[in-house]
Amino acid sequence: MSIKNRPWVEKYRPRTLDQVSNQKGIMERLKQFVKDKSMPHLIFAGPAGTGKTTSALAMVREIYRKKMAINITYLELNASDARGINVIRTYIKDFAKTKPPLDIPFKILILDEADNMTSSAQQALRRTMEKYTRNCRMILICNYSNKIIPPIQSRCVVFRFSSLNQEDIKERVKYVASKENLSLTPDGLSSLVQVSHGDCRRAINYLQSCGTISKEIDQETVFRVAGEVPSNKTTDILKAALQGQLQLSIKLLDDIVNEYGLSGINIIKNIYRELYDLEISEDKKIELSKLLAEFEYRLSQGATEEIQLKALLAKIVLLHDVK
Repeated sequence: MSIKNRPWVEKYRPRTLDQVSNQKGIMERLKQFVKDKSMPHLIFAGPAGTGKTTSALAMVREIYRKKMAINITYLELNASDARGINVIRTYIKDFAKTKPPLDIPFKILILDEADNMTSSAQQALRRTMEKYTRNCRMILICNYSNKIIPPIQSRCVVFRFSSLNQEDIKERVKYVASKENLSLTPDGLSSLVQVSHGDCRRAINYLQSCGTISKEIDQETVFRVAGEVPSNKTTDILKAALQGQLQLSIKLLDDIVNEYGLSGINIIKNIYRELYDLEISEDKKIELSKLLAEFEYRLSQGATEEIQLKALLAKIVLLHDVK
């Protein structure tokens, strides 16, 4: 695939540690590993789209520079595809035990989605990490570090990535938009950041989708592409129900379902995000949280969306005595 035809997430992936958002000083420590030409086994843990894989690949580039060669100096695997014990015992072990070329200090194995590995595969990996650490260092990338067995965690330095802040995502989105000659309105940029929920990859994917619709991206375009609704529309539904106006709240609900095509689960998530900003008593917020949890469970078990959502609004109406 040519660079021109690549998804923008890959096309504009940062290539050096300087270009990656500094995650609570994580980049500074990784730069020190590069400077020393030495590193322990590492675990990168945190939410999706926060720069874990990008940081690992940038480290490899900066350590090896022109000597970088796939299957010779480094190997990148996705453990969600190759997650069984046989892969550890053969493919990974063969790579780890082979001595690196004379002009590089060690080889690097990047194991993405490592929390999807089976327990037996992780036990086998533990021994491989210990036995061949002179030849090969490993970077395990995962969303949930608690799914990595304790013996592996104790052999690694754990770096915990957090969701990116809004300013970091804005800067990256504006950079990509300028390279692709897109015009972003202020509310369009803010909406992209809002729907990304701290995931830079998601924001850039939405930007690319919006770019196929229009060269000028505004709030309405972003919300339609992301399958989300402006927060004020969700708030209007909640307020109408809390004021005892059942028919009005149902009408508003039907309007956003027809206009944005949201699923019942998405509607409940949107309501939940707006719940704690409402000017209502803490007791009412607690009751509403319980209701949302109950109806989210019902929908997850296959209940009819239309009936359940209207039943949810009917129960919220019973709380209409809020001041």
